[in-house]
Amino acid sequence: MLPPLIQEIPYQDPLPVFACFVQESGALFLDSAQLREQCGRYSFIALDPFMTLQSKNGMITFNDQQFSGDPFAVLADNLTKFPLATVTDLPPFQGGIAGFFSYDLYPHLEKINSQQIDDMDFPDLALGFYDLVIAFDHVECKAWIFSSGYPLQEKSLRETRAKERLSWLQHKLTQISDLSSVSSVTLNESDIHANFTAQDYQAGVQRMIDYILAGDIFEANLTQRFKTRMPDDLQPFDLYRRLRLLNPAPFAAYLQFDDTILASASPERFLRLTQGFVETRPIKGTRPRGKTATEDAMLANELMNSEKDYAENIMIVDLLRNDLSRVCKDHSVVVNQLCGLESYATVHHLVSKISGQLYDHLHAVDLLRATFPGGSITGAPKIRAMEIIADLEPTRRGPYCGSIGYIGFNGDMDSSIVIRTYAIKNRDITFQAGGAVVADSNPRAEYDEALTKASALRNALISHDFTH
Repeated sequence: MLPPLIQEIPYQDPLPVFACFVQESGALFLDSAQLREQCGRYSFIALDPFMTLQSKNGMITFNDQQFSGDPFAVLADNLTKFPLATVTDLPPFQGGIAGFFSYDLYPHLEKINSQQIDDMDFPDLALGFYDLVIAFDHVECKAWIFSSGYPLQEKSLRETRAKERLSWLQHKLTQISDLSSVSSVTLNESDIHANFTAQDYQAGVQRMIDYILAGDIFEANLTQRFKTRMPDDLQPFDLYRRLRLLNPAPFAAYLQFDDTILASASPERFLRLTQGFVETRPIKGTRPRGKTATEDAMLANELMNSEKDYAENIMIVDLLRNDLSRVCKDHSVVVNQLCGLESYATVHHLVSKISGQLYDHLHAVDLLRATFPGGSITGAPKIRAMEIIADLEPTRRGPYCGSIGYIGFNGDMDSSIVIRTYAIKNRDITFQAGGAVVADSNPRAEYDEALTKASALRNALISHDFTH
């Protein structure tokens, strides 16, 4: 098992580096746009995948082949074909698969009936197999190129390809120029349309409360979708840059596969797997940021002392403990942080951290199967909550509430929950927001919380000021 070929390069802002490749299908940017204490240290650019895997409604497209099957099984089988030795003390993604897993992959895991409209026709899964990765360490201010030489298998041929690919990329990096100013093209707010009226969304919250009081569930996540059309003279990457300025996030990302583009400012880690050690960081509990320092502190304190928000978080922590216990060693699953306060550009959140040790015979895809979709955006019990979501939300979620991230050829993984994200197809833009409903939820307050969570996405479309 060979390590990748490694070349250190001058450190710089990864955003203009990625801008050179943004038009290429399969170009992917895992962008730690905000450095936080335990997240956001590394950014990765992955380019020119040597294989691609997409899935839609059970039909798999793998390079030029099409067949029906289980995309999780196809992924697991092909990951084993490209073993890669880990080079320690360097950024963890050194080659592997990366892309997105849509929420709508759940029929491969659970039998849940859904009559939701699939008007956007997003892939259920879109992944590239990457032999070339540029990695940035924002703490050490260093950067490297990793080149594995895959898909070639014979040692000498693989080493030759690794050198050629490294040389090709180094030449590309000499052509980087400064980014132009951010586009000021905007939409009118009236151009953005929701799939719920305010009244209907609040009625949906009340129906969830009724299910809770009837004993069906303890908590569920109701979301609404917003949709608009990309102006002709605005490019998706410019929209991402605006969102990045308004709402920097530790799990930001920009990626495109064929006609689908995701531009994400997610604050939430879904799963990290490092040499068998698992970590998840669910978010539950939200308040808007205040307009003054005094108001901001008051809102943060209100969140930290809210019994309702504490209960939301605790129920999801219990759900994720159960999910992880399906694939982690006995007694290894522990809660490392409970309801810690984290503050972002537009909101305060309560964030918990749960960890465990994966069984030795299992791998990243087993972990995904056991936990997908994430408990923080479904509810508890998960399957019944998902059935209610499928009944109440009129359109499919697509990539929203799924996951963006990587699984390295060395077996390690890191991924986010797809929230605070534009999902774009053929210049139609969608974004969604919602929140957890519990027994003492107030329908109007839940509606307002969803709008608060969507505010940065909305403002990046309609505002001329991208500095706040």
